[in-house]
Amino acid sequence: MEHVFQCQSLEEVRDQIDRIDRVLVALVAERGIYVRQAAQFKDSRAEVEGGKRVDQVMRRVERLAGELGADPALTAAIYRSMITHFVADELAQFNRRRPRDGDGH
Repeated sequence: MEHVFQCQSLEEVRDQIDRIDRVLVALVAERGIYVRQAAQFKDSRAEVEGGKRVDQVMRRVERLAGELGADPALTAAIYRSMITHFVADELAQFNRRRPRDGDGH
């Protein structure tokens, strides 16, 4: 990666890692906001669970990991965990919004 700072000490390395962690956590929070917005547009539990969309996201991030030099297995594991959490959150919102018998199943 061309924009990576060449650290001269362990303190600089840790400072860069702390900076990246702040950005990553902010991005996870932002992603969560959009996931909650998406839940408002879904009309069934199947749509919330979104198997086809999950597969698309996983293929895309695994490809991106390869392009950007990230570990594909680690990237996939992080995304699977994140998606599992967000789907559970969406389902909870969906269930509060609609009674179980009104979810199209």
